[in-house]
Amino acid sequence: MRDGLSEDVRASVAPSTSPGAAFTVIEPAHGWAPLKLSELWGYREVLYFLVWRDIKIRYRQTLIGMAWAIIQPVMTMVVFSVFFGRLAQMPSDGLPYPLFAFAALVPWTFFASGLTLAANSLVHSGHLITKVYFPRLLVPMARVLIGLPDLGLSSLVLLGMIWWYGLLQARPALLWLPVFALLAFVTALGMGLWLSALNVQYRDIQHAVPFLVQVWLFATPIAYPSSLLSGPWRTVYGLNPMVGVVEGFRWALLGKGTAPSPGVVVSALAAVIILVTGAFFFRRAERTFADVV
Repeated sequence: MRDGLSEDVRASVAPSTSPGAAFTVIEPAHGWAPLKLSELWGYREVLYFLVWRDIKIRYRQTLIGMAWAIIQPVMTMVVFSVFFGRLAQMPSDGLPYPLFAFAALVPWTFFASGLTLAANSLVHSGHLITKVYFPRLLVPMARVLIGLPDLGLSSLVLLGMIWWYGLLQARPALLWLPVFALLAFVTALGMGLWLSALNVQYRDIQHAVPFLVQVWLFATPIAYPSSLLSGPWRTVYGLNPMVGVVEGFRWALLGKGTAPSPGVVVSALAAVIILVTGAFFFRRAERTFADVV
C-alpha cells in the first residue's frame, strides 16, 4: 500500500469464510480530514531535525554564510531610501527614512523567505514523502522556522540603527515584539500550506510565488506609511496580515502609532483564518501527495 493512503484510512474487521478468521478492509478516507495536532507534537523531534538539516543546507558552501540574512534587507533598505525616501520624498511618520524602511523590512524578509521556501517544500522533499510516514505539515513548517536565525541577526542590526539615530529606549511595548513575530510566522505558514499543497498538483505555482511576493511587498506599508490612508480604509487595509506585523514592529521599536489598533486586530484575525483554512486544505490534499509528488 502506498504511503499516501496510510495516513487517512478506515479499517474494519469482518468474518472470513473460514471459521475464526478475519480480514481487514482498508479504504481511503473521504471528505475533510482532521488536523491531528497531537500527532505534530508526537513528531516534534522530526521537526527539529528537518529545521536543523535545512539550516545546514541553506548555508553550506557559501562565501559569507549567514551574513546574507543581513545583506538582503540592508541592500533593500538602501534602494528604498534612495528612490522612495530621497527622490520620491515619501513621508516616513517623522522618522529617518532608512530606519523607517528597515524596521519594516526585518519582519517582511522573514515572511517572504518563509513563504517562498514553504511553497516549494513538498516538491523538494519528494524523496521523504514517498518513503516514510510523518505528518506532512512538518515540511512547510520547518521551512518557515529556518528563517528565525536570520530574523534574530537582522533584528540586532535594526537595534544598532535605532541606537545610532538616538531612538533606543526601554519601553514596555518591546514585549509585544514576539507577538508580532508570531503573527508573521502564522501568515507565512498559512499561505505556505495553501501554496505548497497546490504546487504538488500544479507545478506552475512555483513560478507565480515570486510575483505574489512582489505584489504583496507593495501592498504592505514598507516603503510608505499606512497613515496615508484615513478612516475606515485603514481597518480594511488591515486585511493584509503583514500590515499588522509591520505597524506592530514600528510601534514596539520606534514608538510610532498605537497598537494593538483596529487594523492590527483585523490583521491577526486574517492571519488566523489563512492558517486554519490552509491547514484543512493541506490535510485534504495530503492523501495524494505520495502519488503525485
